[in-house]
Amino acid sequence: MYMLEQIVSNFRHNGTYASGAPYGSGHINDTFKIDTKETDQYNYILQRVNHHVFKDVPGLMENVERVTSHIRKKIEANPDSNPDREVLTVIPTHNNSSYHVDSDGNFWRMYIFIWDNKSYDVVDSPEKAFEGGRMFGQFQSQLADLPGKPLNDTIPNFHNIAWRLDTFMDTLKRNPVGRADLVKEEIDFVLARAEEMKTILRLGEAGEIPLRITHNDTKFNNVLLNQEDKGLCVIDLDTVMPGYVHYDFGDSIRTSTNTGAEDDPDLDKIEMDIHLFEGYTKGFLHETKDTLNQVEIDHLAFAGKLFPYMIGLRFITDYVDGDNYFKVHHEHHNLQRARAQFKLLTSMERQFEAMKEIVRKYAGGRDAKT
Repeated sequence: MYMLEQIVSNFRHNGTYASGAPYGSGHINDTFKIDTKETDQYNYILQRVNHHVFKDVPGLMENVERVTSHIRKKIEANPDSNPDREVLTVIPTHNNSSYHVDSDGNFWRMYIFIWDNKSYDVVDSPEKAFEGGRMFGQFQSQLADLPGKPLNDTIPNFHNIAWRLDTFMDTLKRNPVGRADLVKEEIDFVLARAEEMKTILRLGEAGEIPLRITHNDTKFNNVLLNQEDKGLCVIDLDTVMPGYVHYDFGDSIRTSTNTGAEDDPDLDKIEMDIHLFEGYTKGFLHETKDTLNQVEIDHLAFAGKLFPYMIGLRFITDYVDGDNYFKVHHEHHNLQRARAQFKLLTSMERQFEAMKEIVRKYAGGRDAKT
């Protein structure tokens, strides 16, 4: 579909193009692994950035350059490190840009391929959860002192729960495909928790918690591990932008601790595994407890509840709207997804005191009150 060798020729890479093939399982960008002929040269990842999802690709790539350059400097200070494996390396074009725009208006970027890595879609042990927490916590800590202006918003209002609730209420009023009457229980569930779920926003607006640099897509498969299952590199930086630390912690807990599938039709299979929660929290706070303020720590457990609520809200909104955002595999798929997320939230609500105690334990005795 694309003339990969021609596209690659626009970048200042080493080695001779040998072949290119689709790589990975991402649904937004088109990703290809580029192999070089020489055995002593790197291979590469070439990506077409979806500019329909990411409206400001230059701003996005400015973020990526700033973040990866800052992390690289810190890694290079350790003589036992390997920066080309421990942080993404942006390959510039011949005119020294971080991206190339082809004749069809597509945006392309190139990274060094991080060799000899492993990744997992499912967290199956507290040890793996610990590595996920440690790597995303390290990512937070490495960027806590990034100088200069704030990063660009690559997707405005991405985790803004007040905006998500307003969108939900507007969609219910419009009821474009007549589904609002099918979700009365879900509407009651959402409204009963709506004010509580604005807690993080209120704390931010009051200046009690700072805006930080957050990854905003902290699925476990966005951490590469080495062959010993130890954390190696955080990838997929398209949504790195200003946010609250709770966004990264909460979405990790949502995606890493669920004993069922995100859209599991059997709600009895869905629980939050408290042992996976403890593993992740231990790793995350190992890296961040000296960086976060007390109010941030006090609300980490709450962040676990926020994200199944927020993602469930997005699913139910899309269902009422006629399935215009998420890809669906059957008529009621988004409703099924929402119910699964809300079941996960109720599991967290039952275990909330234990979650708070775990946060307090690994924060070194610093209290988790909320």
